[in-house]
Amino acid sequence: MTSYLSDSAFADRTVVVIGGGTGIGLAVARHVVGAGGSVVLGGRTHQTLRDAADGLGARARWATVDTTDDASVAAFFADVDVVHGLFTTAASYVTGPIADLSIADAATAFDTKFWGQYRVVKTALSSLADDASVVLMSGAAGARPAGPAPAYSAANSAVEGLARGLAVELAPIRVNAVAPGTVDGNLWQQRDPAVRRQAFDSYSAATLLGRVSTEDEIATAVLHLFLNTTTTGTTVFPDGGYTLR
Repeated sequence: MTSYLSDSAFADRTVVVIGGGTGIGLAVARHVVGAGGSVVLGGRTHQTLRDAADGLGARARWATVDTTDDASVAAFFADVDVVHGLFTTAASYVTGPIADLSIADAATAFDTKFWGQYRVVKTALSSLADDASVVLMSGAAGARPAGPAPAYSAANSAVEGLARGLAVELAPIRVNAVAPGTVDGNLWQQRDPAVRRQAFDSYSAATLLGRVSTEDEIATAVLHLFLNTTTTGTTVFPDGGYTLR
């Protein structure tokens, strides 16, 4: 993976990536380490985190964490002295039409994607450096729903509102959101190839650029928000122009 960053862009800085064992989170971690920084990876699966940290080298460490559990998140941050960058991708939820989903299933998008990130930021407050940057994970569906999944769309919009609210409250700490669309990467690689191809073709046809994004492209958007010292309270859409069609 080629990085556009200098080899010292993250020197003497520590970035926490929850959901950092795979996918976009791991891509962010690779760039940070490659640019001289240290990373703390969080997630729920020991082996995945261990393998990721081993691949990243001496400047990476890991601990398990469940972002839906107060005690688990508190225990995770108890071993983190200072945080210069914070990014959380970990979430697991059920999507579908309002007519089909139970309230409990519909609430999973908020329970994990919204409240999970809220809980992580709240718990990390005492560890955030004065010049820290927090990047929340939203999604293009918040601005342009892709199908009948209203609770999921609403959760993404709520995350973007959270970023704006936190930017006001926590300044000069910067808080932004990144809102990708369909991404060719770890999550989609686990699905049936025919389903994946159909989804990619449909999404590509609805974008200005005519293709899905890569995990590394989303990661570089996150890195920009980590490093750009005048950007706060905004949402970046690395979605190929999906929200503009």
